[in-house]
Amino acid sequence: MQSPVSVDLVRPARPWLARLFDLALIAGFSLVIALGAQAAIPLPFTPVPVTLQTLAVLLAGCLLGSTRGVAAVAAYIAEGLAGLPVFAGGSAGMGHLLGPTGGYLVGFLAAAYVTGLLAERGLARTWWGILLTLVVGDLLLYVPGVAWLAAFTGAQKALALGFVPFLLGDALKTAAGWGLLKGVALLAARRQQPPA
Repeated sequence: MQSPVSVDLVRPARPWLARLFDLALIAGFSLVIALGAQAAIPLPFTPVPVTLQTLAVLLAGCLLGSTRGVAAVAAYIAEGLAGLPVFAGGSAGMGHLLGPTGGYLVGFLAAAYVTGLLAERGLARTWWGILLTLVVGDLLLYVPGVAWLAAFTGAQKALALGFVPFLLGDALKTAAGWGLLKGVALLAARRQQPPA
């Protein structure tokens, strides 16, 4: 059963305003993902940089829902493929998608969709549900990312280069996302309470 995600609580009732609202959210979150990609820290032993874009992708799904979350990620990817310097480190173009880290972009779509779906099912309203949603989303973006990287390096090396070094950072990003989403959930719960 679908329930409103956080942004639906402030979505305008008029259809044309609601569509404009959705487009603004999609464009805005594609920018947030792009900004997260610019906070890239290259690691000397792996082609996969440390970025904040994974957190931005998960927040897009949780806050916008599955459809708008995926649309925001798809807009981000389209911007990069069109030549805008939005990928990690200011890169752009099809070469990035076909290179060793291209699988993570596909994972972003899967992660945004599933976290959005879980949020629409009401899972992102409790502290444990938020944590579960973020962990599932984080793992989902790694599956195609590591699988694609394995085509370049082999499976065992792909895990060592594209997954293991990021566990601590992902735990910190998950904690930050949890705190932010928990705050949003508390505000949403207050907004839904009738006035005394």
